Amino acid sequence: MSGVGIEISNLYKSFGANSVLRGFSCRIPDGDAVYVAGPSGQGKTTLLRILMGLETADAGSLSGLAGKRFSAVFQEDRLCENLSAFSNVMMVVTDPLARDEVKNALRAVGLAGHEHRPARELSGGMRRRTAIVRALLAEYDILFLDEPFKGLDEDTRRTVAAFTREKSRGKTVIMVTHEPRDAESMGATLITLP
Repeated sequence: MSGVGIEISNLYKSFGANSVLRGFSCRIPDGDAVYVAGPSGQGKTTLLRILMGLETADAGSLSGLAGKRFSAVFQEDRLCENLSAFSNVMMVVTDPLARDEVKNALRAVGLAGHEHRPARELSGGMRRRTAIVRALLAEYDILFLDEPFKGLDEDTRRTVAAFTREKSRGKTVIMVTHEPRDAESMGATLITLP
């Protein structure tokens, strides 16, 4: 059941003369999946960064984030290059008995046989899938996804989106994407930046 969740009120953010958020407000109930749409340069990634505490808004207010645990897939994969796909995911897993869960998750996104290759040797799509599995297996209340399925072919995209939706069920998901099909596959509701 959806709760009050996150309240964003009259948010403003500029970088020099470039205004990217202009009085943005919305409410995201707990457990809902939403996607943020708007033209490039309109502040979608900036909004995620403000919600995660990585940027500070110039004006406006946020509530409903205190005490919440975040997990994220950034536009960059942010993997540890010398660690394997498996070890990159194990970094966020708190239960040492979860090794089988990690292997099964990597297999579910098509990385069977590549789990122990160093990240630096993985293709862009393999790196992306590793970053997604790592975010999904961390402990979180809110999942932030910034263009999560970019660089994946159609079949892989569908598989990974279905896996992401299943693993994030019941959690709050805030996604930025230029691809409405990705949002549809996640069952996400549209939020448009003004």
